[in-house]
Amino acid sequence: MQRKTDIKMPELLSPAGDKERLDACLMYGADAVYLGADMFSMRAAAPNFEGVNLEEAVRNCHSKGVKVYLTCNTLPRNNEIALLQEYLEKWESIGIDALIVADFGVLDLCKKYVPSLPVHISTQAGIVNYHTAETFYNLGASRVVLARELSLSEIAEIAAKKPKELEIEAFVHGAMCVSFSGRCLLSNYLTGRDANRGECAQPCRWEYALMEKKRDGMYFPISEDKNGTYILNSRDMCMIEHIPELVKAGIDSFKIEGRAKSSYYAAVITNAYRAAIDEYFSSDDENYVVSDWIKEETGKVSYREYCTGFYFGSPSQDAQIFYDGGYKREWDVAAVVIESDGEYLTVEQRNKFIIGDELEIIEPGKIPEKIVIDEMLNGKNEPVTEAPHPMEIIKIKTDKQFVKGSLLRKQKN
Repeated sequence: MQRKTDIKMPELLSPAGDKERLDACLMYGADAVYLGADMFSMRAAAPNFEGVNLEEAVRNCHSKGVKVYLTCNTLPRNNEIALLQEYLEKWESIGIDALIVADFGVLDLCKKYVPSLPVHISTQAGIVNYHTAETFYNLGASRVVLARELSLSEIAEIAAKKPKELEIEAFVHGAMCVSFSGRCLLSNYLTGRDANRGECAQPCRWEYALMEKKRDGMYFPISEDKNGTYILNSRDMCMIEHIPELVKAGIDSFKIEGRAKSSYYAAVITNAYRAAIDEYFSSDDENYVVSDWIKEETGKVSYREYCTGFYFGSPSQDAQIFYDGGYKREWDVAAVVIESDGEYLTVEQRNKFIIGDELEIIEPGKIPEKIVIDEMLNGKNEPVTEAPHPMEIIKIKTDKQFVKGSLLRKQKN
């Protein structure tokens, strides 16, 4: 049996949609982040980064030993090709660690204009075999992000047969698309928003019904019960319980989906996978099972019901949610820690909490702690019974101490 000391610990790659999300990824243990600039990004709805903000983000990440991968993974139209040279050279000059691209032409221009900058091939390219992976490597790629439709056994074969220097990245958590490798035309047809240019309206999550041509206004639910059906509504992926299998398959980078998700989501999910990876590599148990608290963290964010995607074969039995198009959301962020002195916990409010509430506090790499609010002061050091105002500074009486930036959350009633 191969010892863990002989195995390279995988990179944990987290989504940074803006500065707040980036800060969350950095605090909670990401080894690398992926983010978008003002163009060529597959998450047009996310705030993304521009100019000096991206320069600052790169400096901040590098000061903490964290790598930055810039998305350039839309499919550019004719009028955008002339913009690529300046775009690529501009961001190379600030020190990004790699570009993520999906298009052969963009890959060619990367090797022409920024030949020393590593290029990662996006999941949009649909890489499902070792020969395609090697072909991209021969064209200059240093990493391939595999299609989400692959099983663990298929990934292991690619890892065994790929060039040694080529890295493998795979999604381990987050939203799944019903179209192959995310290449979908549904949004473009129904709303004019092109999913392949980062503008997806997610019509795969909508509720559908049949309508007969000659019976105007009469529709028929595509359903076996009264609740309708969501025929394209895939579950979210969650592989938190399968770190050993992912490692043994030869995946170099574990990718978390979610650049459009909240900073709370980025923090909690990054923290969970960081804890799971570290726990596995420090464990001597051949039958390692992730700790309950780590697994439970994935249910304390906004999510659709989970599945394991295609990793263990075709997910025909649990691929979709037929009865509900919405997210589960059972916890809210209550506040962010500003200071902790062993007497009071000074926080900045995000959602209302009151005297008597039980809150959980999330610190990087630690089991969440519970506190019950018995006493609070406002910014004027006046006693208060509730904190209803967003961004208000509140002091909570407690002898427990927590690091700055820790998150307080409250379970919904």
